[in-house]
Amino acid sequence: MNIFRLAGDMTHLASILVLLLKIHTIKSCAGISLKTQELYAIVFATRYLDIFTDFISVYNTIMKLIFLGSSFSIVWYMRHHKIVRRSYDKDQDTFRHYFLVLPCILLALLINEKFIFKEVMWTFSLYLEAVAILPQLVLLQRTRNIDNLTGQYIFLLGAYRALYILNWIYRYFSEPHFVHWIPWISGLVQTLLYADFFYYYFDSWKNNKKLQLPA
Repeated sequence: MNIFRLAGDMTHLASILVLLLKIHTIKSCAGISLKTQELYAIVFATRYLDIFTDFISVYNTIMKLIFLGSSFSIVWYMRHHKIVRRSYDKDQDTFRHYFLVLPCILLALLINEKFIFKEVMWTFSLYLEAVAILPQLVLLQRTRNIDNLTGQYIFLLGAYRALYILNWIYRYFSEPHFVHWIPWISGLVQTLLYADFFYYYFDSWKNNKKLQLPA
């Protein structure tokens, strides 16, 4: 494992910890899209189907369990916790996220590295993760005012994927025959979706002002 992969994993983990910190300490999920969190739960559930069949390393297994457990617990809190669910803005979080799932399934069936069930599901998870942030970005544009923890959560999510791109570049030049177009293109699309947010995030940080996205 290289430094970019490790940094990407730790940044991804940090994003989840920031979101859980907000939910547990403030008892609020204001500004967080349940639609995006449900999509992430689907992403991890379909990506880690091999968790009990293919052992890679203790680190790998622990990270899989963390991402699976945290994603489903966040969905549960937003849907069922008697205090947290009151802060969920259902009227603003109206992106029809199920319209993202079917195209990703069809694309995974058509374009994959190997046409077997686990491989197709893994490919589907890559396609879905690339667009899973869309409901969250739409919600932020509608509400405009973004609190610090929500802003940090979105920034860390985008940074995690950017670090993974650096990891792929490093491996391309350091490992022979390392070519994986599906995760590369999916990761690039996912990172580009954060570009607008990154601009306003750094602008607010540079000018010491509250983070706001244009409507």
